[in-house]
Amino acid sequence: MSAEVAALLRQSFDPSTSKQAEERLRQAETQSGFASVLLEIVASTSIDLPTRQAASLFFKNYVKRNWEDDEEGQKIALSDRQLVKDNIVSFMTRMPPTLQVQVGEAVTLIADTDFPAKWDYLIDSLISQISLTDMSVTNGVLQTAHSIFKRWRSQFRSDALFTEINFVLSRFCEPFLAIFKQTDLMIDQNRNNKQALDILLQTLLLLTKVFYDLNCQDIPEFFEDHMAEFMSVLHKYLTIDLPVITAGEDDDVAGPLQKVKASICEIVELYTQRYEEIFTMLPEFVNTTWVLLTQVSLEPKDDILVSKALSSLTSVVRVPRHAQLFESEEVLKKFVELIVLPNMSLRTSDEELFEDDPIEYIRRDLEGSDSDTRRRAATEFVRSLVEKFEQKITSIVLEYVKVYLTQYAADPVSNWKSKDTAMYLISSIAVKGSTTKFGVSSTNIMVDVVEFFNVNVLGDLHAGFSERHPITKVDAIKFIHTFRNQLTKQQITSVFPMLAQHLTSPNYVVYTYAAVTVEALLTMKRDGQTLFSTLDVAPFSAELLQNLLSLIERGSSPEKLAENDFLMRCAMRVVISAQEGIATATEVTVHHLNKILAEISKNPSNPKFNHYFFECYGAVIKYVGAISKEALAQLEAMLTSPLLMILQNDTTEFIPYAFQLLAEMLEMHDTKEDLPLAYKQLLQPILTPTLWDSRGNIPALVRLLQAFVVQGPSHLVSEKLLEPVLGIYQKLIASRANDGFGFDLVESLFACVPLQALEPYAQQIFVLPLTRLSGASKTEKLASRFALFLATCASTQQLGPDFAPSILERIQPGLFAQLMRSIVLPHTSQLASPSATTKRASCGFGRMLASCSMLKQDQALWLQTLTTCLKLLELPAGAVLSDAGSLLQQQQEEETMADAALMALDEGFQASFAKLVCSAPLGTANQAYLALAQLQGSTNVDPRRFLATCLNEQLEGRDTWLALVKQQAAETVPVLQSYGLNI
Repeated sequence: MSAEVAALLRQSFDPSTSKQAEERLRQAETQSGFASVLLEIVASTSIDLPTRQAASLFFKNYVKRNWEDDEEGQKIALSDRQLVKDNIVSFMTRMPPTLQVQVGEAVTLIADTDFPAKWDYLIDSLISQISLTDMSVTNGVLQTAHSIFKRWRSQFRSDALFTEINFVLSRFCEPFLAIFKQTDLMIDQNRNNKQALDILLQTLLLLTKVFYDLNCQDIPEFFEDHMAEFMSVLHKYLTIDLPVITAGEDDDVAGPLQKVKASICEIVELYTQRYEEIFTMLPEFVNTTWVLLTQVSLEPKDDILVSKALSSLTSVVRVPRHAQLFESEEVLKKFVELIVLPNMSLRTSDEELFEDDPIEYIRRDLEGSDSDTRRRAATEFVRSLVEKFEQKITSIVLEYVKVYLTQYAADPVSNWKSKDTAMYLISSIAVKGSTTKFGVSSTNIMVDVVEFFNVNVLGDLHAGFSERHPITKVDAIKFIHTFRNQLTKQQITSVFPMLAQHLTSPNYVVYTYAAVTVEALLTMKRDGQTLFSTLDVAPFSAELLQNLLSLIERGSSPEKLAENDFLMRCAMRVVISAQEGIATATEVTVHHLNKILAEISKNPSNPKFNHYFFECYGAVIKYVGAISKEALAQLEAMLTSPLLMILQNDTTEFIPYAFQLLAEMLEMHDTKEDLPLAYKQLLQPILTPTLWDSRGNIPALVRLLQAFVVQGPSHLVSEKLLEPVLGIYQKLIASRANDGFGFDLVESLFACVPLQALEPYAQQIFVLPLTRLSGASKTEKLASRFALFLATCASTQQLGPDFAPSILERIQPGLFAQLMRSIVLPHTSQLASPSATTKRASCGFGRMLASCSMLKQDQALWLQTLTTCLKLLELPAGAVLSDAGSLLQQQQEEETMADAALMALDEGFQASFAKLVCSAPLGTANQAYLALAQLQGSTNVDPRRFLATCLNEQLEGRDTWLALVKQQAAETVPVLQSYGLNI
């Protein structure tokens, strides 16, 4: 098996065989011993390194997909799991560092699930591998330890967390200190031995990382007791110079010594922020860091070190009792002159990055990926000084700003870098509060941002492309982006055409910054309203889209075309903002989108770009398709073929998007009309079982299938497709991950398909979830979703309140009451969000209270159901939608969801399924949604009034029941009266 798997891994390198090889590897995953085979390949020195690297990556992803057993049951046998845990540590210690990283991530994933409860010997296994003479082996141990411990850095404090940390500390502290001391000794002994030092400095770097891990939540007693030993060594290596290592270093890449010093600075920052009261050596570290910052070079190799050193000083400034170290004007001037200015000025390497790798230049600045750059660190340092010494530091920096602006004015062509430094300095002192999403919220009162804009920025925007250096242009655009909240709508409106004009700039960075800023301006809100209305944006939309999409199409390959997600995000925002205002440009816009799709489908490479791209499609359909039947038909004519091509070519990354867009268009058809022929032809293929094997496809497939059910229930019956659809329901309901989608599907069937056609299957439909609820695979989610299912059945027009109870009694006498008491009512509180779910549940229980004969046979259960329903409805004001404003709130919720979705992407979140927020048409445009909600009896009602109406008008023997309420649940009477109940 090992040779076969290795051969498949090699075949995965070749584009012509990669897909088939990957499929066969995924099939091999299910075989016993597969994980161990992968590990053996990674550890084998007789196999070529590329194959071992591929095996390490596949192993990590295999663990990520299969180790957790709480979704689909246990995917990896216990014996295989045990074999992996028994051998992975010894394997990892023998691997080269390039392989240790991937396997280390796998160890982290396994530890997340199993350590310490199911892997209590892990730390002992690590300690047993430690060698105080062979540091290459010990490095493997430390790398593995760091892989496990680093997850503590981002976790919230809890008893369970500290139990785990203490478990590790009780075993690991003494061996850790021994390695620490031995490494220091061996470095001293090998100061002129480069080969030895390369390994030892890697050991020291891993030691500092593990040191941080072990101290990140609280300072352990062991470390407090040995603080002098640890800190004296750390201080030594912050000052050390090892010429044999630094001689001949690459100026562009951080060497081992820079990495060690940067890691020590992180420890200093941690101790300053968390343990400064007992950190007695802090003043020594401050002085050393100050000297270090005045001595390091301006080469990129020192960037990370400078960033971390500045960050540690920033943390010291923010500690009130240490701020006095910096408060004299003389000290502040030295900081600005010797540390801030050199690290805020543009360097040759920055210019080279601007020219040679513009997208990286942009990402470092805009996405926060420059958190390790000098400029951002220097900016944060200045802002920390402004927090403590606002007047002094502002006056000092403004003097330098004047100097740089004067230099620029004297010779704009030669001294453009002076203007660039001035712009960064102004930003560093002017901004007091800001967020990535909303921009600057408060500014320094000593800096007139608007005046600076009028005098020093506006002219650069007006100037032609050849009249200003591209970086000067970028600085001007970025100033608007940064301080957009401080400008009036009139000012922003006046510069908007200039920003749009910059989309035609020949410079990559300039037009990208213009797109980023346009997108930010279009999202601005004031007093709860979008600053630019649809009417404001529509006149510009066609030209903006033409320019943005044409820029994207310049990409010379699928990868280059999808590289610039900033442009695609702006295009998406233009469509969302212009809404139906883009109707006249629909044909041109979709033509561009289709051309882009044809290219990126060849090799989907940028998930962010892809998501914004399909959101753009979704927004076009949403706003243009709602205008008229003809507009929808035009869109279908242009879009159906490209979307079906995605399915035909099995472009895995795009298939869920294609299903969502097809569902969106189908949902917009009038439900009273026959199912369109093009969709009829699609129905059979989407029932193919293999499509449903991919979890990423399921949410979109269920939505599309629901649209088919709502639009063409008679077609399902006449074509004998009901059983295949129910087969899918059976598959979904059996899955812990997908049971909610199963309920969504069957609720649509019960609402739309004639009951006569469903009757033969009704009992089995209920048996499937009941089987899980009575067994080991019962979950809280399943129980609460079953409660909603029962309520939905009660409010569905063609079923009524007696339908579900009668089916349950057929399965087993007394089952309805038993389930209500043990499953349904105890889990109803979990239906309190979102509001649409609350409404559906409460409407269903209202009908049951009024008209369910089986419920009314049990007075105690009836009262319990009433009080549970009232608890569900008694949420904070506005949490349950009534008729008034429901559509507006729906739109606001969708806008919030859109922002959340985009923020998730910004933060690097990726999932196998990404919901298209823009593909959910609002109001009457979504015919399928409205029809389904109407059939389920939960639309256009105030659920509180609905409950009162049910009890007032439909409850037989009303007086008797209400007397029971007064007698046994008197506390509910005022609540019911406030709903409109006559009692």
